[in-house]
Amino acid sequence: MVAKRIIPCLDVKDGAVVKGINFEGLREVGDAVAMGVEYSRQGADELVYLDISASKESRSTFTQLVERIALGIDIPFTVGGGIGSLDDAARLLDSGADKISVNSAAVARPELISEIAGRYGSQFVVCAIDAKCIDGRWTVTTHGGSRPTERELFAWAREVQERGAGEILFTSMDHDGTRAGYACEQYAQMAEFLRIPVIASGGAGSIDDIAEVLTAGRADAALAASIFHYGTIPIPTLKAALRKRGITIR
Repeated sequence: MVAKRIIPCLDVKDGAVVKGINFEGLREVGDAVAMGVEYSRQGADELVYLDISASKESRSTFTQLVERIALGIDIPFTVGGGIGSLDDAARLLDSGADKISVNSAAVARPELISEIAGRYGSQFVVCAIDAKCIDGRWTVTTHGGSRPTERELFAWAREVQERGAGEILFTSMDHDGTRAGYACEQYAQMAEFLRIPVIASGGAGSIDDIAEVLTAGRADAALAASIFHYGTIPIPTLKAALRKRGITIR
């Protein structure tokens, strides 16, 4: 069995890590670099940093932050938020990011995935997909889950794979921040037809939730924020509990 990964997610606004529910009611929870260093020390396999205030004004600040993160930690990290062009991706990869994550811009112009993968390779490209169940249909959303699109979750996952994404980060907006468990059924469906790894995001509230999405949900990695940020489940405790259940963890 391929070893599963545990990935803390750090939502960054104006250089600080924040957390809310469904991207609303945000409050500051810590320093982006210091938290990354601590998660690396605890045994996180990777980190994901998302610039949720991505705008022209904040891009230079985030680029400088990425440079500081790259100097401070020794595990792979992905950055996303506001990446709308090959130049945007290049700027962050050149600043030290191991991978970049594209989302809304890729939905608007899917060729972006192919362009970045063509220049840097699929292993550098994570396609983040935010979706929610609307009238019984899993609908892809953009702009932090606030704008439904015409795209259907599973069809879009297939397309981003074919366009060259090396990994998918799927967040159920119905579950995000609720600590009520992941959308395991949807992850299991994805595993049936995807060749690339899927990172599960949205809803982690307990060790049971993470164990379920890595087994029944067949996800390759579990991403979480609140349970790590607030010390609810330390990463060493989580990994020890998952190993005890027979789950192969890095």
